[in-house]
Amino acid sequence: MKVKSIILAAGQGTRMKSDIPKVLHKITGISLTEHVIRLSKKISDERPVVVIGHQAEIVKNSLTHLDVDFVVQEKQLGTGHAVRMAVDHIEKDSLVLILYGDTPLIKEKTINEFIEFHQEKNSDLSVLTMNISEPFGYGRVIIENDKLFKIVEEKDANESEKMVKEVNSGIYLMNSTLLLEHINDIRNKNKQNEFYLTDIVEIFNQQGYNVDAYCIQDYSEVLGINNRVQLAEAEKIMKKRINENMMLEGVTIIDPDNTYIELDVIIGKDTIVHPGSFLRGNTVIGENCEIGPRAVIESSIIESGTSVKESQILRSHIGFNTNVGPYAYVRPNSNIGNEVKIGDFVEVKNSNIGNGTKISHLTYVGDGDVGENVNLGCGVVFVNYDGINKNRTVIEDNSFVGCNVNLIAPVTVRENAYVAAGTTVTIEVPEYSLAIGREKQRNIEDWVKRKRMK
Repeated sequence: MKVKSIILAAGQGTRMKSDIPKVLHKITGISLTEHVIRLSKKISDERPVVVIGHQAEIVKNSLTHLDVDFVVQEKQLGTGHAVRMAVDHIEKDSLVLILYGDTPLIKEKTINEFIEFHQEKNSDLSVLTMNISEPFGYGRVIIENDKLFKIVEEKDANESEKMVKEVNSGIYLMNSTLLLEHINDIRNKNKQNEFYLTDIVEIFNQQGYNVDAYCIQDYSEVLGINNRVQLAEAEKIMKKRINENMMLEGVTIIDPDNTYIELDVIIGKDTIVHPGSFLRGNTVIGENCEIGPRAVIESSIIESGTSVKESQILRSHIGFNTNVGPYAYVRPNSNIGNEVKIGDFVEVKNSNIGNGTKISHLTYVGDGDVGENVNLGCGVVFVNYDGINKNRTVIEDNSFVGCNVNLIAPVTVRENAYVAAGTTVTIEVPEYSLAIGREKQRNIEDWVKRKRMK
């Protein structure tokens, strides 16, 4: 049977104390709800339906790239009411999986096992449950004759029911035809005057349908996120999963507790990642690289054999067998070639650096096109901004630029040219030429003695 996921993401999340909708807070680089949407797409080809409400437009605009259907719950009247908003997207004779936008830790394997359980039991409704030692705040799962009899919310539970340790995760799987037939039977006769989806359990039982509970072992998978403390805990759990998976695939992570790798990062085998490193976004790192310590790499490509130490690389491409750092800063739209050296306190922005070029220290390369086998000495500055426009500097192959040189863009240094230390370059330097642009040195004898006498 087809599986249609309905993801409930309409709540306000006041305990987050944030202007950002709760479901858009992030762990390991993507929003809570995006984690759930990705999961739903792995288990089914059907487009998931996301029920939104609080700050609906902001949530929708943040998730439209994921190819989902949206429905709006104008008034948040409970989970049963939220599901009712999605009935137009539910087809008969299929399975409906109810997920939550603030429960991002559930695993694909667990949901697949849940679906298999539902089908093997020939269930009409299955509820994912868990046993926890402190169940306060959770809906209690009441089992009778090995069947799920009902779910009682904390605020409506009596003292006996509050002693139950098995609780509702909020994740449901049910026959779509029966759901469509009975969703409007849910009433709001409770202390909160809300339409609880949990009531569907009693409704199905009253109709004589087959209702079961599937209890999972690792309750951390279904932990909801309601505040910043729980957000940090979820980040920690997901980070551990990512790091362990990386290590099992052949990546060496020296200190997993102090290494932060986001979900979409790809790392090749035999790469070593040192502590304090943050690998973010769509970063791809090749094989036999050395990353860190304290490297920050965001949505960049690092080819095999390259070293990045105590440096930042943002939305750029670094070639093979290149050394970056320590303390280098590669800003967006930079393309660094193979066997290049980007040394300490070098900043590169929106520039292309050819193979074999050396930029060893204390240099700024902004809006530049640097050829192959070029040497840029200490203190070279690409002066790219005239107060109105950004202009480009071109340094062609095999050129040598000495220390403390200012290159006033737009300007070009042709192949095999030399620029003497201390020069300010304002016009093109021809091939095989030496450019010198500094005042001739003169020595004033006894100047220091006269100054001291005064």
